[in-house]
Amino acid sequence: MMDLHTHLDLYPNALEILSKVNSENRFTLAVTTSPRAWLASKKIFFGYDNIKVALGLHPEIATEKFNEMDLLLESISQADFIGEIGIDGSARYVTSLAKQELIFENAIKECQRAGGRVISIHSRGASLKVLSVLKKYPDSGKPILHWFTGSIADLKTAIDMQCHFSVNPLMAKSKKGKNLISRIPKNLILPESDGPFATQNGKPIMPWEAMDVCCALSEIWSMPIIEIREQMKNNLNDMECI
Repeated sequence: MMDLHTHLDLYPNALEILSKVNSENRFTLAVTTSPRAWLASKKIFFGYDNIKVALGLHPEIATEKFNEMDLLLESISQADFIGEIGIDGSARYVTSLAKQELIFENAIKECQRAGGRVISIHSRGASLKVLSVLKKYPDSGKPILHWFTGSIADLKTAIDMQCHFSVNPLMAKSKKGKNLISRIPKNLILPESDGPFATQNGKPIMPWEAMDVCCALSEIWSMPIIEIREQMKNNLNDMECI
């Protein structure tokens, strides 16, 4: 089992499920929403070797956490994994777009300066902006576009840039999600839960349920589930993050 994008610190019962997450999953990327949350989560998750904590500053709270940008940039040299960062271009967050873009570009620039990082990226309504920044800093690391919902043209650009894509069971159920996934090379896809925000049957998707996406991928790709699970393992190994 593996999960390349989960907000583990935000589950209501986070402390209760840590041991199960660590034992069930060979790799879990616990993204954070702010640098201070990263500092706290690092302490709480210390000793759980299969859980890696990513340093983030979520674009949805760019205004509220703008005073943490310096801490974000200063901490990148100490973090192997970055996320969740990015840009949200939806109408709800248009007033913070300038701050979002400033935070994201500075973070990506710092990732390149630090020698490259594995980066989990939010790009809702802003895939073109996100890809433009990544193009400016080609040595920033290994970008993973989390729950990508951009255009087919932007998808092609991201594929040409060898971005990875983390997909969850909900994305794989929608018509648009299926269409996008069908166009992504199999070696560039990784599973995610996006819990506790992503839910099924009224319950948060758990980190050990991220691989349930393989059932939907089996239908989309007309492949046996066992082969897809093996593909996911190979894709994770190719990320060189374990």
